Amino acid sequence: MKTVLENVFINDVTYNQAAGNNKEETMKRESFSHLTNGPRLLADIGGTSASFGLETAPNQIEAIWVTECAAYPTLGAALVTYLSQPSTVAAGGYQARFAGIAIANPIDGDWVTMTNHHWSFSIEAVCSQFSLKSLVVVNDFTALASALPYLAPDHKRQIGGGVARSGATIGLVGADAGLGVSGLVPAGDRWIAIDSEGGHSTFAPMNEREIDILRYARRHHEHVSSERLVSGIGIVLVYRALAERARIEPQNLTTSQIMERGLHRLCPVCEETLDAFCDMLGTVAGNVALTLGAKGGIYIGGRIVPQMSEFFERSGFRARFEHKGRFSDYLSHIPTFVITEQYPTLIGMSAMLSAG
Repeated sequence: MKTVLENVFINDVTYNQAAGNNKEETMKRESFSHLTNGPRLLADIGGTSASFGLETAPNQIEAIWVTECAAYPTLGAALVTYLSQPSTVAAGGYQARFAGIAIANPIDGDWVTMTNHHWSFSIEAVCSQFSLKSLVVVNDFTALASALPYLAPDHKRQIGGGVARSGATIGLVGADAGLGVSGLVPAGDRWIAIDSEGGHSTFAPMNEREIDILRYARRHHEHVSSERLVSGIGIVLVYRALAERARIEPQNLTTSQIMERGLHRLCPVCEETLDAFCDMLGTVAGNVALTLGAKGGIYIGGRIVPQMSEFFERSGFRARFEHKGRFSDYLSHIPTFVITEQYPTLIGMSAMLSAG
């Protein structure tokens, strides 16, 4: 199956696939259909870390390099460092003239300002700085959604029951620094990736514990979205809310410290934080499944869930996913999968560049 570009920015022209293809757009997209012009530069830019790679042949991505975004003042500085890596040089990275960047941010025009990090840049200026003939910039979860049809069976793990219906809409939810939402809609022999900011929809509590978490969060934020709580940044907020609920003075812990203490059962509040996170993610995933009619399954992406593999499997995620009253039976037939592929967004970005 093929994926198609959906609301992406290519150099200085914005395209919206929903409006239909024109001749100029088709010509630009065809330039990505092969690799005769050298390797293609791929990047996955998140709120905390970035992954870079080179596609040197169809379905072959090498010279992968991962770094913390905070280590570099700009995207350009990170790219310079990547292109100077010995493995990148050996793979011919200096020859790359076509590139694709998946970034944790909505894309609307030439100027990009990240929501969960301080980087901002002009797409046209990046093209000029690195002598690129074309640069596609797309929301990271749009790119991740485009990878779903290409995931090998051992690159995903099913949680709970359900069977995916062939050719049906697929949903995607993922917790990283923020909370991403997307999906794939079948269109003949192709898929259309949904460009969504669903992670910023309003959080809905399901029990007294979550009502207390919401009350705490509202003291600090005028609007409490799902991302405020069901994400890497949200784990800290939930921990502090539950510490107050337990009448315990919270420690100054980072997300990784809360996860480590919770997974090893070293701190009851940290463990409860992860328990609440899994429940709330189940609610969000169930909402996406109902909204999209995602009978092809719901995929869980991002870096948070794979770090708590066994904890997540025995958590309340799946029970909460199905907990939708009259539609519980409907959801019980929809499978949920955790993406275990290490660099799925790079695969999705490659698929988007190759769409024709």
